[in-house]
Order: sequence, then structure tokens, then C-alpha cells
Amino acid sequence: MRPIVAIVGRPNVGKSTLFNRLVGFRKAIVESIPGVTRDLNYADVNRFERPLTFIDTGGFEPAAQDELLLQMAEQCRLAVEEADCIIFLLDGKEGLTPSDREIAGLLRERGKKVLYAVNKIDGPTHEGRIYDFYGLGVETLYPISAQHNYGIEQLIEAVIGILPAPASEEEREPGDVRIAVVGRPNVGKSSLINRILGYDRVIVHEAPGTTRDAIDTPFSVGEQSYVLVDTAGIRRKGRISLLLEKYSVVEAIKSIERADVALLVLDAQEGAPDQDARIGGLIHDKGKGGVIVVNKWDLVGEGVATTAYAEGVREQLWFLDYAPLIFTSAVTGHGVDRIFKVVEGVMAQRDNRIPTPQLNRWLQEVTESHPPPLCRKKRVKLSYLTQVSTRPPTFAIFTNHPAGVKFSYRRYLSNQLRERFGFYGNPIRLIFRRK
Repeated sequence: MRPIVAIVGRPNVGKSTLFNRLVGFRKAIVESIPGVTRDLNYADVNRFERPLTFIDTGGFEPAAQDELLLQMAEQCRLAVEEADCIIFLLDGKEGLTPSDREIAGLLRERGKKVLYAVNKIDGPTHEGRIYDFYGLGVETLYPISAQHNYGIEQLIEAVIGILPAPASEEEREPGDVRIAVVGRPNVGKSSLINRILGYDRVIVHEAPGTTRDAIDTPFSVGEQSYVLVDTAGIRRKGRISLLLEKYSVVEAIKSIERADVALLVLDAQEGAPDQDARIGGLIHDKGKGGVIVVNKWDLVGEGVATTAYAEGVREQLWFLDYAPLIFTSAVTGHGVDRIFKVVEGVMAQRDNRIPTPQLNRWLQEVTESHPPPLCRKKRVKLSYLTQVSTRPPTFAIFTNHPAGVKFSYRRYLSNQLRERFGFYGNPIRLIFRRK
């Protein structure tokens, strides 16, 4: 599992510049399906000695009264709760401020591993600026320039050095299916888990954010073994607000990464607001099998047409159109038994591998009936198709013009692949390579 590294500090100290420098591209967003996760400042990075997940937080002014700055401070606290390592970024030009001291004190209270990096140090001649920051009571400071790439290599070495050694492959029986239960606060995740297991394995409380730590629970249904991963709630009681729900995606990252299939739990009374789209986008981005679970159906189900309701959810979560949808009630048990039949079907399709000759006959059929559109007045030709991996099903398509295959045609090919070959409940990855 990837360690999470959060970048924190006051506004305008260069956090986003450092984030982009570490990630390796300029926009501090996750490249994903358009409109789904573009406002999430997190990114998985594979360019260093260890795979890492970086999170860029809003500016942190603990004593500020401005509403926006207070919200940024809350977001920062949430990222800190879930991170394995913190980079506390300081402004070398501005010097040590009272806010820096207060942030340092808050980080010490959390007991997290913290690296203190002084930004805007453009070279050795400017390193004298860092001495003021020893007033924070730390032994080691890292002078860097995020803009000019000075000191970044040493900072990354320190990040990797401060993290625990990578764990060996998780101990699990070969037949175990790992299920992550994810969703916004107070949609009934813990109640659903308790109904599945048949006893109160997880504390249930009406206040959102009651669950504080991820809890893995092995169990069996018939002859199939499962491990249920409950989502870690990172908000404390008394600190709950609508704004904080945005960062429930942070808590979902680790759970989804460790799962084979993710259950996206919705509140039937609320439908699928933007926050559910963000978490659903994580499931898709991570290439996991997905199941949409509409919980609390007992509160709205009578007199509500399930088909019309499902169409509304599908419209809001259009990028998960391949994910099966189940209506449940954790209180009455309605629909809960269906979850495992559906998960079994998703897992069966997850390892589906299609022979190359069969794929190329299909490719010829679909391109003849609906050819790729012209690009710069030139015909785009798809010449060869092969499946390169499973989990998720991934296909390489060779073409004379990879950039000319637009999003709409890629989506068309994915839908046609699914219609012919299945892959129920799983995302399909298409990689276009030059012939």
C-alpha cells in the first residue's frame, strides 16, 4: 500500500509548486475522467524509489478569522490525520512567523512524522535564511526551492528514509476477496457492515465520523472467504461540517487501494451528490471492481420506482455505468444478501482474458460499422488489438495516430467491448500505441 505524504503550511509558501514538482506535471489535479476528480489535490507518484501518494492541502492559518482560511485549516487537519508523513513547508523569504510556530505545535500534538522544509532557498548562498527556523526546536531543516528544483532530491530521500520499510505482500489466503466499504459520512457504512456480519463488529452512532480507524474483518459466505475493510473516519466529533465531507476522499484512498471490489454506499434519501462522484472517481481511477449500494431504501422505497431512481443515480455517476446497483436497508436487511452474489459476479469477470484473434475480429467489425472520426483531415486507423493485463482488464490498440482517438470514440470502444465480452462491474482500460 502506498504511503501518503501530506504537504502542509501557511498560504502562499509554495505548497502547490512543491506538489507539482514532486508529481512531475504542472497541474495539481488527478488526470481522470473529465469532471469527476479534477478538484482533488492528490496524486499517485511512481517516479521515486518507492511509490507514494502526495496530498496538497489548503493554506493553514490557525489563528485566522477569515472563513476561507478557517476552512483551509480544517482541510489541512484532515489530511494530516490520514498521512504517514508530513512535509511542513516554510517560507524562507518571509522568515519564521507565529502561525508557523502554532502549526508546528499542532503537528507535534498529532504525533506524526514531520519533515521541515524551508522553501524559496534558491541556492547555497541563500541557505543562511534557514537559521531563524531552528527556533521551532527541530534538529534538521531541508532548504529547498520548489520552483528551481533545488534540494528536492535530498527532501525525497528524507521522506523515503522516514517512512517504515515497505511491508511484505499482505498476508492473505489466495481465495480471499477484499471488499472496501466507502462513501460519505453517515450513509450507513458501519450499519451495513454489522448487518453483513450479523453482529456489532463496528460501533454504530448517529453522528457522522464515528469510525476512526480502518477495521479489517475476515468472514465467509458459503465456501467463499472475504475480508471486509471498513473506511477510516478521519473527522472528530464536534468538527463535522459540510466542508469536511470533501476530504472523506482522503480516507477512502487507502481502503480502495487494498481492495479487490469497492462498495460505494449512497444514502437513498440524498441520491448521489458531488461527493459520491469524487469517491466513485477514486474507484474508477484505481481500477477496482465497483458496486453501487443505495442504502436506507426502507426510508424512501415505498412508492418510489426503483428503475427511475436507478436511472437518476446512473446519470449522476455516469462514469460508473458498468457498476451494478443494489438497493439495501441495513436496518431491515433488505437486499443485503444480494451484495455477495453481485461481488462474486464482478470478481469472476475481473480475471476475464479474451484471445487476441477474437479481439481483432471484433475490432474489424466495430471499426467498419463506426469508423474513427477524421483528425486533421486524416483517417485514423486501428490496426491491432490485444489484451495486456487483467485487474482491471487492459487492452493495447495499435494505431497510426494515437492522439487522434478522441474521448468519445474511446468511450464507444469501451462500451462495445463490454457489450460483446462482459467485464461486469469492472473498468476497462484502453492504451493507444503508435503502429
